[in-house]
Amino acid sequence: MQHPRRSLLVLAAAAAACVSALAADTGAPKLAQKSSYKVGFAQSENNNPWRIAETKSMQEVAAKCGWQLVVTDAGGSAAKQVADVDSMIAQKVDLIVLPPREEKPLIPAVMKAKKAGIPVILVDRNVDQKVAKAGRDYVTFIGSDFVDQGRRAAEWLVKASGGKATIIELEGTTGSSPANDRKKGFDAVIAKNAGMKIVASQSGDFARDKGRQIAQSLLQAHPGATAIYAHNDEMAIGAITALEAAGKKAGKDVLVVSIDGTKDALTAITQGKMGATVQSSPFFGPVTCKTAQRYAKGESIPPWVKVEDKFYDTSNAQANMADGY
Repeated sequence: MQHPRRSLLVLAAAAAACVSALAADTGAPKLAQKSSYKVGFAQSENNNPWRIAETKSMQEVAAKCGWQLVVTDAGGSAAKQVADVDSMIAQKVDLIVLPPREEKPLIPAVMKAKKAGIPVILVDRNVDQKVAKAGRDYVTFIGSDFVDQGRRAAEWLVKASGGKATIIELEGTTGSSPANDRKKGFDAVIAKNAGMKIVASQSGDFARDKGRQIAQSLLQAHPGATAIYAHNDEMAIGAITALEAAGKKAGKDVLVVSIDGTKDALTAITQGKMGATVQSSPFFGPVTCKTAQRYAKGESIPPWVKVEDKFYDTSNAQANMADGY
């Protein structure tokens, strides 16, 4: 018969081993310190100025950061982006930098990379935090406060309209974190102002021509609209085209406010066609390099590396044209 004390010791050791295994599983994979790394950048699409600037930023920092960069383009498909991450895992990259097109569909890719021992840094867009968490399943999220962006756009519109506006909202890609949060921040402010009403809200998928088409349709359905809020500048520029085609003067008959800070948007502000845009910087290369270097050294990385965004209106658009892209 086994001695009771010995049995307790065996059980304690087994429990300790179990706790140790669980603890090991709670952290994102480590990144070894090396002079060079093979890094995968799984871009969601390269069909607009913002995405092109983001990809360029990653490519420009690669040599300085000691990265051999593998770049893919998902062409606007979450399924293709998942496949791109799978390919990077098969290539045994050291690190994956991922701007997830949508919050939920990219979680399996993040978890698969974790299982393969490859750390993932999310940039620009996040995944559903209720399912995958920074520090546990991936290193961190580097990006803007999308809720605050929407809030700032709404606060400008309330002031510019004198608290009275009939609003059309052009949403970004359905299911993406910027679309979800930019709507949340904007709508919350508008709801507090009795003279402000959102009469239509529909996705333009962050694309200029689709934004134009949706704006055209919604303007026909709501000819009394006095303001358009677009979740990004591309859709806002499309909406301005739709307004002009409808014989309306953007910036006068209908106020336009947006988010991103592209050169076309800054130009539209100087022309009086757009009222304001909240910057959402695409230049993630330097901050991602610095974050990866800190992580490799064993430093603690916060779950959210927040990017600070500027605000452009008629008072400063011309002076900051060089910030556009």
